Amino acid sequence: MVSIVLPRLISFEGAPRRSFSVAERNVAALKSAYWVVLISGFFEPLLYLLSIGVGVGALVGDLTLPGGTVVSYAAFVAPAMLAASAMSGALAETTFNFFGKMKYMKLYDGVLATPVQPFEIALGELSWAMFRGTLYSAAFLAVMVALDLTSAVRALVAFPAAVLVGFAFGALGMALSTFMRSWQDFDLMGSAQFTLFLFSGTFVPAEAYPALLRWLIEVTPLYRAVHLIRGISVQGGGWAQLLDVLYLVAITVFGLLLAGRRMGRLLRK
Repeated sequence: MVSIVLPRLISFEGAPRRSFSVAERNVAALKSAYWVVLISGFFEPLLYLLSIGVGVGALVGDLTLPGGTVVSYAAFVAPAMLAASAMSGALAETTFNFFGKMKYMKLYDGVLATPVQPFEIALGELSWAMFRGTLYSAAFLAVMVALDLTSAVRALVAFPAAVLVGFAFGALGMALSTFMRSWQDFDLMGSAQFTLFLFSGTFVPAEAYPALLRWLIEVTPLYRAVHLIRGISVQGGGWAQLLDVLYLVAITVFGLLLAGRRMGRLLRK
């Protein structure tokens, strides 16, 4: 049945091994300068947390969440910065870097000469992207625990949720990259990413917006990510987070399948 719906897209036999080979190639190609970029990407959400979460939080005071939980403003903002960090780390690898390898370096043209299929390339690149997103998430959760913005137990539970967020945005970014024609098209993606960052319940609760705008916010992927991580790290989680998990899993699967199909078409022209 799968072969009928997705013809010649996925061969499950040996797929994990071939996908791992794609990720392993990225590890072998690492340069020392990459670590500077990697470390610098972690500080952006941390600076937002310290300047807005802690600085502005001193003026705002405590917030009462919809469930009745009272938290400091810094504790409210921190989960959103964690979600944004996971998003940024995954998108950085699966947009600019992925696009450059595919369109200009022609790396994947050579890979397709091997038994590796387009879907396996997409899965391998996504796995590699999660190396960056996972490091960001782990480091940021350690900062949250050190600043007493969440407990160590909740941080451990929030970690796999942050990894899922990275997978979702990595798959989505990879799929969108296959539609890009030139580097200039990424300006639109950057604008969309920054808009999501500002209007996803990041700095104020979604309930503060008008009804129509609130509905638009609540269907965006970053809001679902923020809602999931905030529910775990501040409110303790619950059945409400199941919808967030299903939403992000659906985006991951959709993004991977679309990226694999689009890559197959582009590389075989």
